[in-house]
Amino acid sequence: MSDEPSTPWERPAETMADQAAPPDVPIGKPVLNVIDIVAGYIPEVNILNGCNLTVKEGEFVGIIGPNGAGKSTLLKAILGQCDIRSGSVHLGDRDITGHKAHELVALGVGYVPQNRNVFPSLTVKENLEMGCFLARRRFAERFEYVTTLFPRLAERSSQRTGALSGGERQMVAMARALMMEPSVLLLDEPSAGLSPSLQDQVFVRCRRINQEGVAILMVEQNARRCLQVVHRGYVLDQGRNAYTGTGRALLSDPNVIELYLGTLAKASGG
Repeated sequence: MSDEPSTPWERPAETMADQAAPPDVPIGKPVLNVIDIVAGYIPEVNILNGCNLTVKEGEFVGIIGPNGAGKSTLLKAILGQCDIRSGSVHLGDRDITGHKAHELVALGVGYVPQNRNVFPSLTVKENLEMGCFLARRRFAERFEYVTTLFPRLAERSSQRTGALSGGERQMVAMARALMMEPSVLLLDEPSAGLSPSLQDQVFVRCRRINQEGVAILMVEQNARRCLQVVHRGYVLDQGRNAYTGTGRALLSDPNVIELYLGTLAKASGG
């Protein structure tokens, strides 16, 4: 996804420069719990080798790591899009291991993939209607909600999404995932392909969504920016948990800095 520098993202009052990592990790029940997941796409070839992850109610959690570490595969395992060979995934008290993505939407899981995350031939409003197809009667209420988060979408509601800038398309994708009022939102590299200034606005907007009460699990290539905004982070390497801690702690951990942050910054151009 690319973006035209002349077309701004939404402009929230706060900026990345105004924000430090959230000071306190929310104290709540786990809304999403991944336990000892071993998974992959090809028989006898595992991408994940015993991953564990927890997202609490109201928490913002980030996943970073080198290319090929299994970050996006972890999201796909949660969404039932790859073969889980052992371990389990729980949404609250419900075992959702192997459930398909459309089933999880009804249970309160929102998902924004990195690619092909909008219907380009449909208008903005039609994209949002697709996000609310399981609860059509709630469309007006949810449309009002997401356009308070993304006012530009109200202005662009009759435009075809394929004609929008990359930043605006990302707004549509995130807004559509929020239409069913999810309890947890999964984001796969939401800043990919955007200019640095627009990337910062993505993170600011994610923080605001989280402050509205939506738990977020975000895979992100821009490791430093990710750790600046999340409550907690996980560093994956070779399909395993290498490090975990608060965003602030991981940012200052000498091992994480030496082994990951410098390398990941070069890889992402950050």
